[in-house]
Amino acid sequence: MLRMRENSRRASETVERFLDSTLDSVDSAEELAVGVAQRAGFDDDEIMKIGMAVRESVVNAVVHGNRYNSNKKVRFSVAKTPERFTIRIADEGEGFDFGNLPDPLSPENLMRTSGRGIFLMRSFMDEFDIRRLQPAGTEVTLVKYMASK
Repeated sequence: MLRMRENSRRASETVERFLDSTLDSVDSAEELAVGVAQRAGFDDDEIMKIGMAVRESVVNAVVHGNRYNSNKKVRFSVAKTPERFTIRIADEGEGFDFGNLPDPLSPENLMRTSGRGIFLMRSFMDEFDIRRLQPAGTEVTLVKYMASK
């Protein structure tokens, strides 16, 4: 039994879905990512961080990127290799200026109810990348290292 568990932690796994631009998709994406993270052997604290980063990113894709447009999808993938746990979230929206985000820790923004998603994703994951897609859309890549697993 132990050998199977060790082998499953070392095995590669990839799951990809096209999600509707609804808030129900946020729960689906989180459940998928958490399931793969559990099979990968992450502890409860790391699983919570992964789940929260996924929630923040998919909410951004649905609300800000696709603007709940039923004709637009969110591409969601989770890939685990022996070295990396990688999540990609891509919307079909117009994009935004990544370099012009307000600082969520500045005094004038501390009491705002939004604007912390990217800050949280960067804090909870080992790597965070955001890029503009052509002809439209934004893709976020979130990575957790498997080194200690």
